Amino acid sequence: MGLRARLDADLKEALKAGEKIRASAIRMLLTAVKTREVAEDRGGDRRAPLPDPEVLQVIASACKQRRDSIEQFRAGGRQDLVQKETAELAILEAYLPRALVPEELRAKVVEAIRMTGASSPRDMGKVMSRLMPELAGRADGKLVSEMVREELGKT
Repeated sequence: MGLRARLDADLKEALKAGEKIRASAIRMLLTAVKTREVAEDRGGDRRAPLPDPEVLQVIASACKQRRDSIEQFRAGGRQDLVQKETAELAILEAYLPRALVPEELRAKVVEAIRMTGASSPRDMGKVMSRLMPELAGRADGKLVSEMVREELGKT
């Protein structure tokens, strides 16, 4: 079952079970996926579903938005909204693959540098464009770019 189909099934299950927060989070995610499908307009067929890697990108983006919101609400003293966003974040993270530990991430960065033939920080774009589709949902883009910059600085 594809990730999009799993989201649809989980939404129905959450609605039947009366899990309002879970249903709301999944509904929001499905809306973001549908918006991206329409925006990409795959050859005139607006009904073509997004492939799983692109759905993972949407989920990762939604998780990042939740983390940013949590920081903002915490700074603003809105504990009620912090709790809501934290609950939604936990639901969304369940759809992401296991995050890479730093050693695994560094190995992937080194491999991407080797594969692209990158030799200086100017080649960072080549390395990032090779890495990010593979790491979607498994590593934070900011952390990846810091690690790439660090590794390219060594060469």
